[in-house]
Amino acid sequence: MTVVKSIDKKRFSSEQSGSVYNEVRLLEAVSTTPESTQAALAAQVGVAVGTVNWYLKRWAAKGFVTIKRVDRRRWRYLLTPQGVAHKAVLARKYVAASMVLYRRTRAEARRLLTQVQEAGYDKVLIDGDGEIAEICRLTCLEMGIEVVVLPGCDLDLTQALCPLLKIDGTDLSLVNFE
Repeated sequence: MTVVKSIDKKRFSSEQSGSVYNEVRLLEAVSTTPESTQAALAAQVGVAVGTVNWYLKRWAAKGFVTIKRVDRRRWRYLLTPQGVAHKAVLARKYVAASMVLYRRTRAEARRLLTQVQEAGYDKVLIDGDGEIAEICRLTCLEMGIEVVVLPGCDLDLTQALCPLLKIDGTDLSLVNFE
């Protein structure tokens, strides 16, 4: 068994994309529910309350958000026109970075699946899930390679008798039998 690793290490960082994505989602949550508590905003976006507090203070200092007291315990957070513009810039950056990741993943999957075909295989087992796995499945479909699904799969490769396309975060590697 040989392992062919991806050589492309200049991948889009999932931490970087997650940060931009969370910031866009938080700006969206503030714009749609301006009288939410910071705890409610945090729960809606899936981040810590301290993160929400940090962003709100930072945005207020930059003029992206105005903060007004509604009563003793409630605040209203309103996006300013600069905040709306900032949200649009972040959304564009996230979409652009996502497209870069998509294109790189497709190219790497094609490269690895071409090796599968050159080795005489017409089937592959995919170890992974999520969007990266879906991109790999689409690439298999495009290249006429069947994706093997093993019921109750514990990835016993000795029984699969086909290469394994392994997904680790955004990295792809190919485990071949030769």
